Amino acid sequence: MPWFSPNRSNGLHPLPVPHPRGTPLSQPSAPGTSGGDTVSARELFGTKWGFVLAAVGSAVGLGNMWRFSYIAAEGGGAAFLLLYIVMVLLIGIPLMLCELTVGRKTHLSPIGALRQLGGKAWVPLGFLFVVTGFLILSYYSVIAGWTMRYAVEGITTGFPAAPGEYFGQISEGASAVWWHLGFMVLTMAIVMVGVQKGIERAALILMPTLFLIIVGLAVWAGTLEGAAEGYAFYLVPEWGELMDGTVLRQAAAQAFFSLSLGMGAMLTFASYLSRDTDLNQEAVTISFADFGVAFLAGLVVFPVVFALGLQGDVSESTVGALFISLPGAFAEMQGGRVVGTIFFVALAVGAITSAISLLEVVTSSIIDELGMVRRNAAISAGVVIAIIGVLSALSIDVLGLADQIAGDLFLVIGALGMSVFVGWFMKDPAAELARGAGTTFSRFIPAVMFLIRFVLPPVIAVVLWFAGRDAWNAIWEFFGVALGG
Repeated sequence: MPWFSPNRSNGLHPLPVPHPRGTPLSQPSAPGTSGGDTVSARELFGTKWGFVLAAVGSAVGLGNMWRFSYIAAEGGGAAFLLLYIVMVLLIGIPLMLCELTVGRKTHLSPIGALRQLGGKAWVPLGFLFVVTGFLILSYYSVIAGWTMRYAVEGITTGFPAAPGEYFGQISEGASAVWWHLGFMVLTMAIVMVGVQKGIERAALILMPTLFLIIVGLAVWAGTLEGAAEGYAFYLVPEWGELMDGTVLRQAAAQAFFSLSLGMGAMLTFASYLSRDTDLNQEAVTISFADFGVAFLAGLVVFPVVFALGLQGDVSESTVGALFISLPGAFAEMQGGRVVGTIFFVALAVGAITSAISLLEVVTSSIIDELGMVRRNAAISAGVVIAIIGVLSALSIDVLGLADQIAGDLFLVIGALGMSVFVGWFMKDPAAELARGAGTTFSRFIPAVMFLIRFVLPPVIAVVLWFAGRDAWNAIWEFFGVALGG
């Protein structure tokens, strides 16, 4: 994606100064400064929408497009959607602002940002962000490889007549390894080019494409016989579900899981923003754009599920429904090959935009901490992640365990750490939130700080307890020791 890098002089460097990120600098810092009111030697996003779409792309992924719809339907339909919006306002946006504030203020990746603002004591949190992004991408790329394969084979050979047997053959082993590696090469190719020419450009192309595909599929799904039942299952409010503690916890967890928080992606992207960016406006825009894509995905999923009689096969984010039941139904329905191919193309697009942000967290940290040029940093990070990911490609059980630990537990720990740091240890975060903010959002900053300090930590702590319990069970089950109860 194109990045905005005006050639400015600080009186010492009449020409742009080379930097490991590989582009001219944007407002180089004077000697002895590394934050404050000057922008350090760093490439910036070229446009507001480049950042917004890159951030939305980070949040919109396979789980958000599929899992959100199911949780909403099971959690009370429209009642859950309203509850989710409340949770986004109370939890998601304040937590996103924590990451955006730290990233924009320091113009550094997670490790350096937390070191600069909090000292050595907070460096482990920065490392946790990098490790989390590293591990998530190592298995996420395997799942993304499946979606790419279905999309490609939908075009070339069509969907299999025996989808269960077919998925068993391609989900593990050498075949899964090659598609995993191919997906990682594609991700590396985008990230290594840079912020403007790589990440931003990809977002400006891929996200509008994804939106158009989902809107088109939603219109088509509305014409199917059984669509009305699907809409009812998804949208008819069941207010009694809101009294269920599990539903409340799921809504709170989804509010930050779906926004790609707790792994430093938003912090890293914010480090490429100019000082006058209104972080509050951007956080609101990103959050509701992400919700809009997830909501539209539900308008595709449930009419299709009910039209094809698959409601008995659908369960929360199950691999079976997505990679076995739906392809099998697409293989039998008229025009299913075309529609199914478009559907998996949409999933693949969502996967690549999320993967870009995961790799960028690691790449940016290598650049900042080791001084490596971007190309070498992206390739080095991508190759190591790809090698580790082979374990998940060879065993779906390893993939599931990695998801439980990194995708659930580590994310929540990171989110809790970030909220505590910004709320109680960062110097005057409200001033950074106010920088560039218009009068509309400025009046809400005291309320946002209250939420960050007094609401986020206890709520996330509850989610952490459940995530820790589930991860503990998953570890014992993986090693063949069932945990009683």
